[in-house]
Amino acid sequence: MNLKILRQLFSLRDLRNAVLAFAVVVGGLGLAFFTAWAHRSGETRLAGAAAIASLVFVLLILIFVVPPLARNASAEASQMNLPFDFTSGGAVFLGLMFIVGFSAWNTGNNLLFLVLSFLASAFVVGFAVGNFCLKKLDVKMRFPETIFAGQTMPILVSLHNRKRIFPSYSIVAEVRGKEREKSLLAAELKKILPEKLADRLARPPIIKLTLDYFVHIPRRATAENKAEHIFPYRGRFIIKDFELSTKFPFGFFRHRRRLPAQAAEIIVFPPLASIEDETENLPLEIGKLVTQKRGLGQDLLALRDYQPMDDLRRVDWKATARANRLIIREFSAEDDRKITIFLDTRVPDEIDEDKKFLTLREQIEAEKKGNSAPVSERFEKGVSLAASL
Repeated sequence: MNLKILRQLFSLRDLRNAVLAFAVVVGGLGLAFFTAWAHRSGETRLAGAAAIASLVFVLLILIFVVPPLARNASAEASQMNLPFDFTSGGAVFLGLMFIVGFSAWNTGNNLLFLVLSFLASAFVVGFAVGNFCLKKLDVKMRFPETIFAGQTMPILVSLHNRKRIFPSYSIVAEVRGKEREKSLLAAELKKILPEKLADRLARPPIIKLTLDYFVHIPRRATAENKAEHIFPYRGRFIIKDFELSTKFPFGFFRHRRRLPAQAAEIIVFPPLASIEDETENLPLEIGKLVTQKRGLGQDLLALRDYQPMDDLRRVDWKATARANRLIIREFSAEDDRKITIFLDTRVPDEIDEDKKFLTLREQIEAEKKGNSAPVSERFEKGVSLAASL
């Protein structure tokens, strides 16, 4: 096991946070059991002090332990095919509904029960209508064949509503895909981790590209919008499927529906760079190269005797008159002038002053967020210049 790579994956800060979180959780559980024991033993003051201390530990857990776990759970849930999720407004509305319901049950006030019925009906109607808006929708996407990094790419997105009676409102169309089949860090992770865990960490994340927003899609009709997108880096984008989402009508839920897409990928070429300065001092040789082979060029190569099946238009009549036999002209072949562009990829890392060295953990986090930058800005600049030439 390579300890150097393992240190990059798990830093001292990660180990310290894990130990502190474990200590806080164990301390909170210990104080809770101690509070129960003191209460049964009749030690009221000791039980009260232990209860206050356990509440402090609970507060520490809510501040330092729960948020990282919630972020990880949210990241995992975003990769799953969940039909809906709560918005922030929906969570507040649900909490308000529980408060009103508890107050109505506790007091028996009919007015509170009436308010609760209105809130519950709005909650149910919002869920049902939002789910119905995504039914019987088809999406299509068209993009140009040639796409360069850093340039605006026009995308034509069309949504077809197959519902007979009802239209659809407030639809966001997205395309989901990934940049590669396997992570660039798969080989290094398999050296230090078990195979299953390494495969899970090396799984490339699903990247979402928002295509466009459709306000209204009439029944039995198609709405088409032109969107624009910019790919920051060269590479490819493997299309997996489409995702339609809506918060209609009240914004309590975000309903999602994923539609299969044809197997396709978008190839993004390197950005085009200005090459005027690089080609200023190059010799400008116009024309074709003359070779020493027979062909259909314009330059005379040799004279020879006439042979059957030769083209009579190539007869040299002056040479024929002098030799008293048919003489044929042979012309040399012409070839296009060829230039070979050589890109040296063996530039030492220490020459690249702009390169930022990232640890293995930082590279994994950047790749999971879909922000994996080029390995070397100097190398990418060379690729762009070579492609522009």
